[in-house]
Amino acid sequence: MMRQINRIGVFTSGGDAPGMNAAIRAIFRRANHYDLHIYAIQRGFEGMIDGDIRRLEDDDVRNIIHHGGTFIRTARSQRFLESAGRKTAYENLKAFDIDAMVAIGGNGTFTGCQIFSEEYDIPTIGIPGTIDNDLFGSDFTLGFDTAVNTAVEAVDKIRDTADSHNRLFIIEVMGRHSGYIALYTALASGASAFVIPEDSTDIDKLVLQLQQAQRRKKLFSLIISAEGNKIGDAFSLSQQIKNLMPEQDIRVTVIGHLQRGGAPTAADRILAARLGHASVDALMEGQRNVMAGIVNDELCFTPFKESVTLSKQPSNEMIELTRMLGM
Repeated sequence: MMRQINRIGVFTSGGDAPGMNAAIRAIFRRANHYDLHIYAIQRGFEGMIDGDIRRLEDDDVRNIIHHGGTFIRTARSQRFLESAGRKTAYENLKAFDIDAMVAIGGNGTFTGCQIFSEEYDIPTIGIPGTIDNDLFGSDFTLGFDTAVNTAVEAVDKIRDTADSHNRLFIIEVMGRHSGYIALYTALASGASAFVIPEDSTDIDKLVLQLQQAQRRKKLFSLIISAEGNKIGDAFSLSQQIKNLMPEQDIRVTVIGHLQRGGAPTAADRILAARLGHASVDALMEGQRNVMAGIVNDELCFTPFKESVTLSKQPSNEMIELTRMLGM
């Protein structure tokens, strides 16, 4: 028998991502259609343990679709890793009569939701909110498109000074375990080369690419580096190249947390709208403990366990295309 749902708790957890506010807005508006109450769980799992929970009203979600970050805040929680912390969290949810939850986050968030669901009977739907785009079950995650656009804008500006001084610039973007931001930024900005965790390029192959560019009389080069690539961080990469190509005038730029902020792009706002709307419908249809995603422009749902354990990597076609066009 389908469980009756009257109150839904929504929270954001882990790193913030542009589009989270737009997703909360969509959740709230869709819940209104069913005459449901939405409760904001502030600061993710931390707020759940502290009982930092409040009912959302119309004014809370008005005029937030274009704001970056998350107005209900986010955090990483060590206490939720302990069974005592999860027990307190459950007791607080029941104190507010919360029947179900929508979680917006990434790997750590959905891992926590999976464990929580095995211990306590609260249906949860996940929305992939991470700029890394590394969750299985959705072609794109909230914040990825905005992060890439931010990185491309920065690279376009660096290109001007690189061209003026005939320099090699190494530009490091986020991606400890995923190279999606680096790969898409390299392709969109026309970079000479890229280094990402999923690719086997080593320092010798990278130097060979740069030497080929020199023979074509290329006056400057841009390398887009994911922070978690196998060769080393941007400063280490710079030194390794300098050792093999001492004539190179090399500069390093680390874009950093700029990629997390800013107004979400239209693509991220639309993705947030679709997934926020779908998450409420999924709960009303009796689904639980799955992540909502878009694959080939079609809505799909993936169990939490699969979304965080199954591999999602850039396609070989995208890698080869980016490499070929940068030569």
